[in-house]
Order: sequence, then structure tokens, then C-alpha cells
Amino acid sequence: QVRLVESGGGLGQPGGSLRLSCTATGTDNLFERMGWWRRGPGDLRELTATITTSGGTTYGDSVKGRFTISRDQNTVYLDMNNLKYEDTAVYHCLAYYPHENSPAHWGQGTRVTVSS
Repeated sequence: QVRLVESGGGLGQPGGSLRLSCTATGTDNLFERMGWWRRGPGDLRELTATITTSGGTTYGDSVKGRFTISRDQNTVYLDMNNLKYEDTAVYHCLAYYPHENSPAHWGQGTRVTVSS
């Protein structure tokens, strides 16, 4: 059974940094795409970033230039820099199979709170 195990959430300072990580367990196969989806207060719901096995990346407009996604096999990272209050959210790790347009697996989520 595939599980996405996340870590790194917590309290961040405005202008500061946090690093989220997620490891897929229960499979010997590489996921074609992995990423992060966040849901925060109000109407914040965003596919934050994704990365493929070949290194291709996508970013949501609100985080481009501030966040960097990377991966090592089935471990994916999200380096969050220059944090803003609006980054407060629960961040869910995602994993996709080839030729699928929706994630096959979701992590339980790790909460990020940006506060002074």
C-alpha cells in the first residue's frame, strides 16, 4: 500500500524559510510526477508545485520565484523562501502515475503557519 509520508511543516516567520519533504513508501516504482497541493484559509486552494522524473517543474503563480521543488527518486522537497502570511495552509504531497491527470495518492498533509 502506497503511503506519502510528509514532514517539515510548522511555524515560519514572514520572510523566513521552511523545507517540506515527502517520501513515497510501499512501492518500488518511480512516480512520473510528484508535487504539492495546498489548502488554506478563505479561498486558498492551489496546486503549488510539481516535478517529473525528468526534472520538469510547474509552479503556482503565487509561489513562483519563492518556492523551489526538487526530488530524489520518490522523495520530493519543497523549499519555501520569503514566506508570506498567505502561505499559511495545509500542504499535501501528491503522486501521479504516467498518463494520469489527477494524483493517484495524497499525503495526509502537513500544516504550515506563517506568523510573527
